[in-house]
This record gives sequence, structure tokens and C-alpha cells, in this order.
Amino acid sequence: MADNQKTIDKKKICLAASAGGHLTQLLIMVQSWSKYEPVYISTSKVAASKLSQLGKTYIVGECNRKTPFKCLAIFFRCLSIIINERPDYVISTGAAPGLFICVAAKLMRAKVVWVDSIANVKKLSMSGMIVRPFADLFLTQWPELRNPAKKIEYYGGLI
Repeated sequence: MADNQKTIDKKKICLAASAGGHLTQLLIMVQSWSKYEPVYISTSKVAASKLSQLGKTYIVGECNRKTPFKCLAIFFRCLSIIINERPDYVISTGAAPGLFICVAAKLMRAKVVWVDSIANVKKLSMSGMIVRPFADLFLTQWPELRNPAKKIEYYGGLI
């Protein structure tokens, strides 16, 4: 039984968020994964110094729908990280690089949790809409966006 507990404790969790508000929302939950081995993925070198104090950290760079070639390069960077790290779980608050991490992780059979940004009051984020079919748990921070038929859950906001 002790060996089984040791295995559970060694589970790896990947935490992905773009710098700024997405990362702030993710870090609000930092104590939730204290029993796991965390791997952080973000988009800005400025975030790297803070994140590296919490666990292994990767910086993949920024991209969005207006920079499709950069998105493609960042997707492959994210895929490489997921292949090398092999996380058991992924939690992301977005945006595009978080989406890429979730899709890559799902391809590697990790469990994926998406927490849509609190900034999305009237509709889901674009990244959220794309990642929803890949997510094992999809959370919105607004009760009006909850939709059990589409497996969009609401349990409260982070901020």
C-alpha cells in the first residue's frame, strides 16, 4: 500500500497559462496541486522567475490567431514539452498556448481541465470553444455560461 501511495504522490501536473491575467487566475489555485510534481508553462520570460520558484518552468512565447505561423511553431514547442514531460494532468486558464498544451496532452492521454477566463462574461473564449471537446472538465467562472448539455460546468469564480 505504501508503494501505491508513493506512485500517486509522483503524479505530474502541467499548469499552462499565458502571462498576465490568465497566469494570475492559475496561480490562485497553486495550493490545489501541492501533492503533485508541477510543471509550469507560460508565455513570458518575466513570469519565468516567479514560476521557477514553484517548479520546473518552460516559456513558449506569445501567439494569437493573427500570427498563424507563430502559433504553429508554438504548438510544436508545446507538443515537444508534453512528449518530454508526460504529465498525468493538465490545468489551463488559456489562452492560445494553453489550448495547444491541452490538445497535445490529450493526445498523450493526460486528463485535461480548462478554466475559462473570468474576463469572458457573455461567451466562452475562442480558445475555450476550441478546447472544449478535448477537456475532461471544462469550467466557466460565470453561472450564465454553464451548460450541462455541452459539459460546461460552473462552481464559482476564482477572483
